[in-house]
Amino acid sequence: MTLRSVFRGWVDHYLSDEEAVILLIMLVLGFAVVIWLGKMLAPFLTALVIAFLLQGAVNALTRRRVPHFLAVMLVYLAFIGVLLAMALILMPLIWNQLVNLVQETPRMFASGQELLDDLQTRYPQLVTPDQIQAWIGMAGREVTQLGQRALTLSLASLGNVVALIVYLVLVPILVFFMLKDRDRLVGFTVSLLPKNRGLMTRVWQEMDDQIANYVRGKFTEIIIVGGVAFFTFMFFGLPYSALLAVLVGLSVLVPYIGAAVATLPVAAVAGFHFGLGDQFLYVIIAYGVIQALDGNVLVPVLFSEAVNLHPVSIILAVLFFGGVWGFWGIFFAIPLATLLKALVYAWPRGIQQRRQEVSKEEETVET
Repeated sequence: MTLRSVFRGWVDHYLSDEEAVILLIMLVLGFAVVIWLGKMLAPFLTALVIAFLLQGAVNALTRRRVPHFLAVMLVYLAFIGVLLAMALILMPLIWNQLVNLVQETPRMFASGQELLDDLQTRYPQLVTPDQIQAWIGMAGREVTQLGQRALTLSLASLGNVVALIVYLVLVPILVFFMLKDRDRLVGFTVSLLPKNRGLMTRVWQEMDDQIANYVRGKFTEIIIVGGVAFFTFMFFGLPYSALLAVLVGLSVLVPYIGAAVATLPVAAVAGFHFGLGDQFLYVIIAYGVIQALDGNVLVPVLFSEAVNLHPVSIILAVLFFGGVWGFWGIFFAIPLATLLKALVYAWPRGIQQRRQEVSKEEETVET
């Protein structure tokens, strides 16, 4: 069997149908548009994601016989209220804690140096003075680089004030019209597709519920985990509770890796504030309980329709799509991996089903 025959067999199996070719072209164009025009279309894509999240609440109200426009207005006003609360309450609190953390960094660095000296005194055979100096030098370089990055980011962000204003104005407007005119927009999009779209319909049906459940479930998980972490840290008197809680909440976006990464700042702040005593141990145990409940209770409840993906596939998807699209790539890594999996499984079956339908039509015409 030659390479040419293998390639021809692959083409006959996957691209022998006109609809399959059209679907492949649409997927390639869609990915290309997001990759090359993603920054330009960022407000539209952000509004599309938010509207997709809010559509579930609109549908829930309309099923209870609430008029569509009234349901849209209620959901939209709730969205604006949450947005204003985040902008006026949560963001200033996080910013103040971040500023305080940056100002506190030299003291924390000095406390860390004292801890290393204490370790060298207690265990002179395990920790040598040269190792301590190397660790201090490495930590000093990291702190200096972090400060430089923060300064660069703050200076660069001055030029993004206009972009932020555009986001705050355009995104809510786009969300409103996407919710209000959803049927019209979906109908227009469907009218651009070919009439014979059995394969596209099959792929969309397999992905629609899974993507909706995943995205809404992931937002719910972020809010619950972040909220529980905030009140837990506040109960123990841990400083920077809001900042750490936001970090812990966002860590659920990256399976397996996020929890491990979020543990480091929580342990560092608790260690510098309480020392390596009982209070530090209580905070770490409480944080471990939160992570255990999230993985063993909350995730199975929220993602009862979870997709069956191998952990290696999930990690590869997070690395690839996160490298391509940043935050949104990490957020949609699992749905995108599920889309690829659905395409792999539905593509040949869709083509075979299409061939069977065509053969039945031909037999009907002949008879």
